[in-house]
Amino acid sequence: MASSKDYQAGVKEYREMYWTPDYVPLDTDLLACFKCTGQPGVPREEVAAAVAAESSTGTWSTVWSELLTDLEYYKGRAYRIEDVPGDAESFYAFVAYPIDLFEEGSVVNVLTSLVGNVFGFKALKHLRLEDIRFPIAYIKTCGGPPAGIQVERDRLNKYGRPMLGCTIKPKLGLSARNYGRAVYECLRGGLDLTKDDENVNSQPFMRWRDRFEFVAEAIHKSEQETGERKGHYLNVTAPTPEEMYKRAEFARELNMPIIMHDFLTGGFTANTGLANWCRNNGMLLHIHRAMHAVIDRHPKHGIHFRVLAKCLRLSGGDHLHTGTVVGKLEGDRASTLGFVDQLRESFVPEDRSRGVFFDQDWGSMPGVFAVASGGIHVWHMPALVTIFGDDSVLQFGGGTQGHPWGNAAGAAANRVALEASVKARNEGREIEKETRDILTEAAKSSPELAVAMETWKEIKFEFETVDKLDV
Repeated sequence: MASSKDYQAGVKEYREMYWTPDYVPLDTDLLACFKCTGQPGVPREEVAAAVAAESSTGTWSTVWSELLTDLEYYKGRAYRIEDVPGDAESFYAFVAYPIDLFEEGSVVNVLTSLVGNVFGFKALKHLRLEDIRFPIAYIKTCGGPPAGIQVERDRLNKYGRPMLGCTIKPKLGLSARNYGRAVYECLRGGLDLTKDDENVNSQPFMRWRDRFEFVAEAIHKSEQETGERKGHYLNVTAPTPEEMYKRAEFARELNMPIIMHDFLTGGFTANTGLANWCRNNGMLLHIHRAMHAVIDRHPKHGIHFRVLAKCLRLSGGDHLHTGTVVGKLEGDRASTLGFVDQLRESFVPEDRSRGVFFDQDWGSMPGVFAVASGGIHVWHMPALVTIFGDDSVLQFGGGTQGHPWGNAAGAAANRVALEASVKARNEGREIEKETRDILTEAAKSSPELAVAMETWKEIKFEFETVDKLDV
């Protein structure tokens, strides 16, 4: 049985072996930034070393089998500690991991290593994974988005503006036939895409196969009437991978362009497999982030969404929900732009003002559409166009179907507001400052927009952000 003396010797070895302030990270290292809050009296170096050890090769004590491998090569190294601005209790610990610790192309393995056991350490009050730098050598082993932004635009024939979407409401309780009717009205009114909500799977009131068939009928009918390519995110999230693939195959048989997956509740193994299937079958993949706030909202514990967004880009998805900044969901502007860049750009430089801790080179990996969804309406349109740019999907649920004249009128109002905002932006106007003038002018030729503006003129979501940037 190990004695207290043995344990203290193990702690000392932790600090000496895994705390390496003179280490210079290699280009091939995976780098991680943890926000650590240790228990009172525990030195920062000891906490950082314990995090590096437990997430790589270490355990709580010296073991004889360490002599059978080259720990100096395989160990994680805590190489820097920084203060957290405005927080005397916490600190940042930067850890470098050799790339050989991770299975190629496996986001599952990366997360199992980095956030597996270490978050339960008694020596820690809180621990949060703030950011990861994936080396380009590792990125090249991952499949990434099945299609990516440019390929999706070509398939859907949508250029020069954000795409418009809508989540069908009420999310639960409609029959399959009535659900299809709601989809048709939104699409014929001017939207590009409609969507299953995250918890629409295959419930007793609407089995998945019936929903798929009525939605397919709505899409084909709206395409014939409008001359535009339309789509609906058919949620294939299921109790088992086998059932998930069955639903995806049926969507392909119906000639649907896009399906949907809840990547956190479904899991990264299922998500990566589904992304590979979509790539092989010419299907687009929309990703919902249900459960993310359970993981990322606490400012001192969990995993920041920028990490989850990076992992999703590697695992595979053509769209990802990002919040709206201006709607009903949590998310400040600078932080949101920080992880939106991670989804779409080829290279993202370190920028602490956006919460980006490392330079990130994505190489030639295709980008992911940022999806702004949650409590938005026509008055938000100029701000959304400014914040998210063209390579985004702007999704209005209640902001479409809450229109007094119905779904088609709500869709028409959104389309007119979008096109007016894009036109004004292209003319060089400051569209956020000129929101009222731009929308009022557009509403002169669109009674649907005029009614929408009157309906939602007092609706705002102005709450203090819980998870603020540490700057």
